[in-house]
Amino acid sequence: MAIQISTDTELSAVNSILGSIGQAPITSLNHNPPDPDPLANPEISFVKNLLDEVSKDVQTIGWTFNSEYKVKKSPDAQGNYVVPSNAILYDISNGQIDRSTNVVKRDGKLFDTINQTDVFSGEYYFDIVTLYPFQDVPPAIQRYIIARASMRAATQLVSNADLVKLLQVEEEQARANAMEFETQQGDHNFMGFDQQTNYRAYQPYKALIR
Repeated sequence: MAIQISTDTELSAVNSILGSIGQAPITSLNHNPPDPDPLANPEISFVKNLLDEVSKDVQTIGWTFNSEYKVKKSPDAQGNYVVPSNAILYDISNGQIDRSTNVVKRDGKLFDTINQTDVFSGEYYFDIVTLYPFQDVPPAIQRYIIARASMRAATQLVSNADLVKLLQVEEEQARANAMEFETQQGDHNFMGFDQQTNYRAYQPYKALIR
């Protein structure tokens, strides 16, 4: 019988963090009466909150998987742009060269600090960075989140300098893997070609043809 290996879930991530600090794994993060609520355990609750915090910190950077550029949006009937609750960044595209508007989030809506209004008359293109649930994060980024959360858990819960150093090395390796994944998925290029454009990047094997 083949053994199926799946990507991480919140439960497996919490168990990885617990294992890194020498604690026993748990079987569920959900409360299933009459069983006790696992999050009633202060240590389990702390680790779960730590995982959520680190996931937010890492996703705030803005990766290819959670970043969208030049997304066309229209205001609602009141002329407002309501910012989704899971939006990390919600900014008008090309704002660095067009200073006629400069938007920030206020009361859940976009507010134009230059024209001092939250009412807009037309459509805009937005750059958006979205916060996704842990299970929707790519595996390479998940492993970086887990490694970073494990290092923080060891720092805050365990007085063991050697363990912290070991986990710090693992975090650095996980970050390197995440950056490698990002460069592959993002198709980044030094020339900075915009989206919806075509180009042929330099390929070393072409030199052999000549």
